[in-house]
Amino acid sequence: MSTLFANATLLDGAGPRAGHVLVENGLIHEVSDTPIRAAAARVIDLHGATLMPGLIDAHVHVIATIVNVAQNAMLPDGLVAHRAARIMHGMLMRGFTTVRDLGGATLGLRLAWEEGLFEGPRLVLCGKALSQTGGHADIRGRYDTRDAEWFAPRLGALGRVVDGVDAVRRACREEIKAGADYIKLMANGGVASPTDPIAFLGFSREELLAAVEEAESAQTYVAAHLYTDAAIRRAVECGVRSLEHCNLITPETAALAAARGAIACPTLVTYQALKQEGAALGLPPESVAKIDDVRLAGLRSLEVMRDAGLTMAFGTDLLGEMHRRQSEEFVIRAEVLDAMEVIRSTTCHAARLLRMEGRIGAIAPGAYADLIIPDADPLRDMGTLAREIGFVMQAGRVVKDARAG
Repeated sequence: MSTLFANATLLDGAGPRAGHVLVENGLIHEVSDTPIRAAAARVIDLHGATLMPGLIDAHVHVIATIVNVAQNAMLPDGLVAHRAARIMHGMLMRGFTTVRDLGGATLGLRLAWEEGLFEGPRLVLCGKALSQTGGHADIRGRYDTRDAEWFAPRLGALGRVVDGVDAVRRACREEIKAGADYIKLMANGGVASPTDPIAFLGFSREELLAAVEEAESAQTYVAAHLYTDAAIRRAVECGVRSLEHCNLITPETAALAAARGAIACPTLVTYQALKQEGAALGLPPESVAKIDDVRLAGLRSLEVMRDAGLTMAFGTDLLGEMHRRQSEEFVIRAEVLDAMEVIRSTTCHAARLLRMEGRIGAIAPGAYADLIIPDADPLRDMGTLAREIGFVMQAGRVVKDARAG
């Protein structure tokens, strides 16, 4: 069935404009600033209300069903899969029609979604994130002497441990063979991991270069978990394209990243959530102690990257019960960034990062008919994207319409 959105205020990366949109066969068929004739179409007259592309979250962990990632890795695969389906359904109901998973999601989850076994966002994935021994995806504590390989095949494990250039090359090839769209590296210390201070650099330059070469050979790219300026600069110099978090970046490194064509993906909401809820939800004490090392620099990092002209995509990086706070990222960013730039982060900038420009994040002919209707104009009230989204369409199918009730 065709759907015609009439008299809308269209809002995507191109900015606001009045228009009409015809949806056919899961795609946006026509966009016009004059009325569209479509006698057989269902008509939704928006009377000037805002119509946006489906939101894109470029940094999620759909298999992170509890905050303690070490315990999550021990859960039965079947339980993790069902919980992941529920997490993804919640994302879709918040208006996120496409997400990029940064460690843990598998081709099996995407195939289940494609078969219609559950409703959720379109899923771009890296398979398991790659970490060195003692790095951000090595979830073993200091006294845990189990072989890290034991965790690797478990659905609840966000990553796998690889050491040395040859092991990195093989792991990249294995993840790509298993359906990964890109490669994820843990190239700095992290909050949720037990034994790596934030400043740890992790992989050697040779290992980073090997991963970048393998990704390029497979016509894709590397995303890297990064906090400190030294780690970010080294990753950029080695050819990493997608810079995750970047809380401690300096103006000089941000300018270098922009010049090299990299894209940053800040995730500020997760640090706020971890600070407020992490300990109560099972985050280990050694992780709680590291939160402020990155949290307190978050808003400043947005200013630094904006001023350097470094493109920023929208990301959240939430865990477990904190996924419900996904849309709060919009409000946090709006404290520093212009509203239109926040909109671009979840539309055209995120689409570019995912290499899906023209297919998602835009209201244009040929794009997927992923569309949402917020209850107010986000350019005047960014909080509207953090409240309930009443209407969500994905690939031309209405998956939520609170107005119908």
